[in-house]
Amino acid sequence: MATLYIHIPFCKRICSYCDFYKVGAISHIPQVVEMLHREMEERANYVSNRHLTSIYFGGGTPSLINPKEIEGLISHADKLFDCSAVEEITIEANPDDLTKEYVSSLASTPVNRVSLGIQSFDDEALRFMNRRHTSTEAIDGVRRLRNAGFRNISLDIIFGIAGFGDRVLKHSIEQLIALNPEHISAYHLIVEEQTRLGIMTRRGEYTPIDDLLSEQEYLMVHHMLTEAGYEHYEVSNYSKAGFRARHNSSYWQGVEYLGLGPGAHSFSTDNRTWCTSTVKEYATGVFKYEDEHLTQRDHLNEYVMTSLRCCEGIDLATIEQRFGSHERQRILRCAQSWLDSGALLLADNHLFIPTPKMLISDAIIETLFE
Repeated sequence: MATLYIHIPFCKRICSYCDFYKVGAISHIPQVVEMLHREMEERANYVSNRHLTSIYFGGGTPSLINPKEIEGLISHADKLFDCSAVEEITIEANPDDLTKEYVSSLASTPVNRVSLGIQSFDDEALRFMNRRHTSTEAIDGVRRLRNAGFRNISLDIIFGIAGFGDRVLKHSIEQLIALNPEHISAYHLIVEEQTRLGIMTRRGEYTPIDDLLSEQEYLMVHHMLTEAGYEHYEVSNYSKAGFRARHNSSYWQGVEYLGLGPGAHSFSTDNRTWCTSTVKEYATGVFKYEDEHLTQRDHLNEYVMTSLRCCEGIDLATIEQRFGSHERQRILRCAQSWLDSGALLLADNHLFIPTPKMLISDAIIETLFE
């Protein structure tokens, strides 16, 4: 099995925190869409298995693309791959793109899941993040999707923003719960060096919150969402029963994937590759790539990292089968101090981080790497 990711690297406005590859030159959209079809043709054989389980349109802002163009790319994928097992086709969207006309057109395509970048229901926080929608537009967007028949909606929220915690964050979570989405992604704000927020931080115009406040806000999100019936199944992800993100889960499970578009990554067997073409280059059909060979050690460390980000944790039987009994023993030795402190638990031959402790998962994971 494999998955297909299609990167739409266009944004009308650049968010202050975002370091994904994106451009504001939306005039290139028609040419990039045309080249996505061409790259799909040329790269279809990259994955060793052409049976797809999910298709994901990410960005950037995929909702800047006409639904008919989205449908055309899905139709093309259906000709090149076996899509009979595809259960989830997701498009990321911005709330202000979800006009009545756009949603109606989108509902006529095979897209069956919408991931909406809301980030906050506080308008001042949205302005701070340089988002181009308001809280009212976010609520209206979700309601339009529901009225159009979408029954799998994921909403994103960001916490850990200095000055917008406590009551502001609590209000945003309450509004999330009231909208009753099937899935919620809750991300802690990260200050990336090359972003506007990174520049503000270096100038002393913004000070990130400290570790104690980060933990308090993380636990607020965790408790409010789990008490509302959501399963906290991955560090940043919550879902109702049966609505875990299939596409993202496949990344954490080591499933092969083909990425299309400038900046997109792909993975197959022992190879990872990514497109380094700029949007201008890509729009003219210049596809440039870099890649890396993955060693057994890389596979082991990636398995440790992705497994411990999820609630099931590391399957020690899988470690022994794939990497040897010596690696199982090494991991248990390295894990002992975390087990003693309760930051790691061992049950049914699985080593896992209890969800309230997932905020420190990076620190735990690093100590278990080979």
